[in-house]
Amino acid sequence: MVSAIIPARNEEASIARAVESVAAQAEIDEVIVIDDQSTDGTASILAGLAERVPKLKILTTGELPTGWTGKNYAVSIGAAAAQGDWLLFTDADTYHYLGSTRRALNDAVDHDAVLVSYSPEQEMGSFCERALIPFVYCRLAARFSFGRVNDPARADAAANGQFLMILRDVYRETGGHAAVAREVLEDVALARRIKSTGYGIYFTAPMGVVRTRMYRSFSALWEGWTKNLFPLMGGHAGDILRELATVALWPALILLPGVYLAVQAPAYGVFLLGYFAFGLLAWHAAYAAALYKSLFSLTYIKYLVPGVCLYAAALLASWWKNTSGKVEWKGRTYPVRTP
Repeated sequence: MVSAIIPARNEEASIARAVESVAAQAEIDEVIVIDDQSTDGTASILAGLAERVPKLKILTTGELPTGWTGKNYAVSIGAAAAQGDWLLFTDADTYHYLGSTRRALNDAVDHDAVLVSYSPEQEMGSFCERALIPFVYCRLAARFSFGRVNDPARADAAANGQFLMILRDVYRETGGHAAVAREVLEDVALARRIKSTGYGIYFTAPMGVVRTRMYRSFSALWEGWTKNLFPLMGGHAGDILRELATVALWPALILLPGVYLAVQAPAYGVFLLGYFAFGLLAWHAAYAAALYKSLFSLTYIKYLVPGVCLYAAALLASWWKNTSGKVEWKGRTYPVRTP
């Protein structure tokens, strides 16, 4: 019925949880993990899992071919070996609740979709994760509309590679990961390719279905978002400048008139303090509404200011990396196309 495919490169901290959670799904017949030249304890953990998880099959990659990213090459090996009618691509940092695969199969039927993708709930441990990740997802929600993505009459397409289930026949018909071998955002590229051929896709962010902790250190957090933000936000200088202007709008509305008043009318100190207080309250209220819409706890309001600073810095760094011609991820350097 369903083959789960998990690429793993140095994932000793999370691979066991991921494998066990997908293996527990009744609809999944096989769990294929592709060990992508791991140098930590991933291989030994997988060997131990294989002794008690009958569904588990372990494959390994060889030298990365020219023109491929590591993840795309790894999952293409898994897809070639898969026997299921559906292919569930997921990441080694992702946990699947019981019933998640059944829900995806039902959503495929209910929405006439050959691709079903879920944006997972986010697990965040550090200050920087709590500051940056909710803010990034609020900005992505402002850019990508689930309604537009799921509307077959519109060209909008998106998906999340942490939970991406595709009908195997359509995957092969549209070229699979070989057709997007160079793409850093392979999930979005696959969704665009499949939707452009006339097939239906369904993308949403349900609660209690799948969750993930993407980054366990600041260096991984920074490397991941500076790899992805530029293409996610449009991949053109104009898109990035508009995004930066949008993010800077509230601080500008608060600070510029406030500074002007402080210079021109310093005697009105109480009024000035009131203006700053009202501006900050309105800014945080707007962020609270975005958090609520994106299904994040309102407690993340307190991270707004550092979140904005981290997001702007990561966006600028991503712009520079992607237009300098290369990005780095998990010890590999990839050339990127620059518009």
